[in-house]
Amino acid sequence: MLCGLLTPSAGVATVMGMDTRKESEALKQQIGYMTQRFSLYEDLTVKENLQFISEIYALSRTRRRIRIEQLLENFNLGKQVKQRAGTLSGGQKQRLALAAATLHEPKILFLDEPTSAVDPQNRRDFWETLFELADTGTTILVSTHYMDEAERCHSLAILDQGVKVADGSPKELGEGISYHVFEVVAEDPNRARLSLAKQKAITSITQLGVRLRVLIPKEVDDALQLIASTLKNSEVQAEVDQVLPDLEDVFVAVTQSRREGMPA
Repeated sequence: MLCGLLTPSAGVATVMGMDTRKESEALKQQIGYMTQRFSLYEDLTVKENLQFISEIYALSRTRRRIRIEQLLENFNLGKQVKQRAGTLSGGQKQRLALAAATLHEPKILFLDEPTSAVDPQNRRDFWETLFELADTGTTILVSTHYMDEAERCHSLAILDQGVKVADGSPKELGEGISYHVFEVVAEDPNRARLSLAKQKAITSITQLGVRLRVLIPKEVDDALQLIASTLKNSEVQAEVDQVLPDLEDVFVAVTQSRREGMPA
């Protein structure tokens, strides 16, 4: 909808001051869009794909040639110029898709879960490229389910079933939730989890290897002591410490609070 590809069933959306319904064609010249699934032509070569996209955006021949050469170098695709897109690796396809989305130097770039099919190193390299684009003045809007990826962003909005339930910087979101977060390290984490699950005051328990992350509303008195005594009464040996919330904790807190009708 924000790209002007779908018409909203209700309400109004504006991007850069343009109505996405009435000015969609003008808007498309100012934005870039990279889909979650590779959507370029797999039977065309890398260079042919970029040439085709440049013609779609009506770039002049001179600018077209300069931009394609720049992108092939910037995205390390020089050796794949004549290779068909369908035979590229996941990371190469990702770089080609981003090159195509930024070929016309858009002011805003929309990325739909852009790293869902690449390995950690390619993901890291991809984000370095995004930061470089941001430094040149491009505004980037990313949708993602990866909380570690979301932490890289300057500002976040958390959606729950289509409703925005929180927004702000990662630090602001962590400081703003109405829950304490505790980390439990136990020799038998599953037994510790089952023991703590009996406590109605505990909102959430997540197991991460030998560690548990436990969320308890701030209104609960002596929450750390509550956890420690519960484990002790169940004869579970464990260490309990209060820790800073990460974005996964924030997501659980704000979505859980919304469903229970409580403040986040």
